[in-house]
Amino acid sequence: MEVDRKQGRHFVLVHGACHGAWSWYKVKPRLEAAGHRVTALDMAASGINRKQIQEVHSMHEYSQPLLEMMATLPPNEKVILVGHSLGGLNLAVAMEKFPEKVSVAVFLTAFMPDTLHRPSYVLDQYVERTPNDAWLDTQFSPYGSSEKPQIQCSLAPSSSLPNSINYPPLSTCFGKTSFIVLEDLAELKKFSNEGYGSVTSVFIRCDKDEAIRKEFQQWMIENSGGVKEVMNIKDADHMAMFSKPEELCACLLEVAHKYG
Repeated sequence: MEVDRKQGRHFVLVHGACHGAWSWYKVKPRLEAAGHRVTALDMAASGINRKQIQEVHSMHEYSQPLLEMMATLPPNEKVILVGHSLGGLNLAVAMEKFPEKVSVAVFLTAFMPDTLHRPSYVLDQYVERTPNDAWLDTQFSPYGSSEKPQIQCSLAPSSSLPNSINYPPLSTCFGKTSFIVLEDLAELKKFSNEGYGSVTSVFIRCDKDEAIRKEFQQWMIENSGGVKEVMNIKDADHMAMFSKPEELCACLLEVAHKYG
């Protein structure tokens, strides 16, 4: 494939809970081969980021690697943000702070807040609407102080993925912890129409997702009120970057062509 390097875009990839930049290992080289620049980040206390989960006390602190990267972008450079799962909330924080630096934000079966409710609303609704059996033996445990308690979650082996040939070794996923942000997000102001709401957003729906099920994906799309386009990856589960990397990259390249 002949590539015009001058037309390449800059993708910034943000992982979901209990994962890291490594989770994009099938996607990053494909986008680069198509002539694009790709930055895959570890959020705080994730992947190989050296911060400990006990040192993370807010969504802004959890998002700090993304915010720091956005702050270093040249004045005229815009990026394509891609967030998976919990990473949608990292995207929202960055979109609110740096709307002028984002050409389009892609929510890959990701939590997508709105501008009418507090940022915690989408997670509150997810907890309320998700059947108990969907959690399997995912573990939630407290940390922090009694004055400001926090919650962390850990994936466990019974959360095993349906088609293991598409996935990395289980040891890279399970036993990892992630910051859970309900208390912090409930205290934050609503995202604004001038910041988060002003950025073009695309949602990629995965119809076989058992973690964020298609009904809740559709609810988020309708609730947000600002999705420019909805794409669908047929037969994709929650980890589309593992199970459907070619189809996911096709979607991202189309996004770059239309909105980048």
